[in-house]
Amino acid sequence: MTGKFLKFFSPMVRVMPEIKQPQREVRFKEKFIWTIVILIVYLVMSHVPLYGVDLEKSTDYFFWLRVILASSRGTLTELGIGPIVTAGLIMQLLQGSKMVNIDLNDPYDRSLFSGAQKVLSMMLTSFNALMYILGGQFGDVGLSNGLFIFFQLFFAGILIILMDELLQKGWGLGSGVSLFIAANIAGQIFWNLFCFIPATGAGSDGLYRGIVIAFFQVLFDNDPNTTLGTLWNRVGQLPSLLGSMMTLIIFVVVIWFESTRVEIPLQYKGYKGFKGKYPMKLLYVSNIPVILVNAFYATFLFFGQWLCGPQGLLRNVLPDFWVDLIGKFEATSTGSDAGGDYLNPVYGLLYYLTPPRGIGELTADPIRIIFYLPIFIYLCIKLGKMWVSVSGLAPRDVAGQIINSGMQIPGFRSSEKIIERILKRYIPTLIILNGIIIGLLSFFADGLGALTSGTGLLIAIGIVHQYAETISKELAASQYPGMRALLGMD
Repeated sequence: MTGKFLKFFSPMVRVMPEIKQPQREVRFKEKFIWTIVILIVYLVMSHVPLYGVDLEKSTDYFFWLRVILASSRGTLTELGIGPIVTAGLIMQLLQGSKMVNIDLNDPYDRSLFSGAQKVLSMMLTSFNALMYILGGQFGDVGLSNGLFIFFQLFFAGILIILMDELLQKGWGLGSGVSLFIAANIAGQIFWNLFCFIPATGAGSDGLYRGIVIAFFQVLFDNDPNTTLGTLWNRVGQLPSLLGSMMTLIIFVVVIWFESTRVEIPLQYKGYKGFKGKYPMKLLYVSNIPVILVNAFYATFLFFGQWLCGPQGLLRNVLPDFWVDLIGKFEATSTGSDAGGDYLNPVYGLLYYLTPPRGIGELTADPIRIIFYLPIFIYLCIKLGKMWVSVSGLAPRDVAGQIINSGMQIPGFRSSEKIIERILKRYIPTLIILNGIIIGLLSFFADGLGALTSGTGLLIAIGIVHQYAETISKELAASQYPGMRALLGMD
């Protein structure tokens, strides 16, 4: 029975724009076309600048969140998928903690739940757009420009929500959230591989920014001061051969871990000879812990910039010595066409909450590694446990799913408590291993200068792996329609 919380959203759900479920079987080719069209629309939006915004004199306070939010500064995708992800997390936590009374097996409850999530996403889109403008994210824009910017962000946010819904309703492949994040990170990797713009800034080697272009530039250049050794570890966080190799190695390692599983044997009750297996990935929670930890850190950095930045609220209240203990920031160029700067912590507590970027930073301050890495891994494990408890992956939840499917573990009574006790031998250990492996991979991706941030790289690899599995299922179902139910597609 629907709870009061969802009934509150019911009138708003009825007037929301909605993408209808397909009333027919959507073929793989059509899904693929819709997915490409939506991807192209999002990429175009991420290059259309907001009218009335001048970023040259402004500071990007959300620089550390952009990988997670798939956002591009000063464009129609300024908010990215932030409202969708935030609304989804809120609803997931409410449902997983049983604070919202809902039966997901009931079509009406399920429809109302997804509708409430969409309403909440639109509310958060309005709130975020307003806070960006009032908080000075675009500088002093004035009332008329501020209103125009608000409506640009609001309608772009609605379009992003509807594009995500179109994919999730079955017209395309995967989800918009995954697609937009993967496209954003792939764009960063492509830029760092093939950028034709010469590298600038302090300590620049004078070569092109893209490591592939710089490689051929060195091969065909007769300058004795530039050799392939110059490209092995470039200064200033420029793409390097070491970072490219690290990106490839992490990609292979994560795919191997994603494919490694612990399998628990099962059999159907009452049907002797019918057996199956319940597979549990070695990376049981995948990259969720790293995403949560980095969102947690980025939130601290945001408030740290607000309070302790060059123009922070505490600068004129407390002596600089005490403020610097919290965090001291210096302006760093974003390196994008949009211009502007972001604030990079160089001292204080907040400095130790950011990973070293590049082998130079990795070796320059060993204390930073000793402080950052254990806390980072610990938080990955703790937040992984929290996510398991609210997302239906806990031993009790899995045991209930096995019993409800009419299966049991051979040699044991068909009891939910017994199956739960057996699962507790595996799942807590898998969560700890997941946190350690993902935390170490993210740290070394950042520390050895991968072509994007460690978090971004892990997210992209996970999404690519999911899309590979989805496409394989779609192709198998298109060739053998009778396998749709077996593949869980009906």
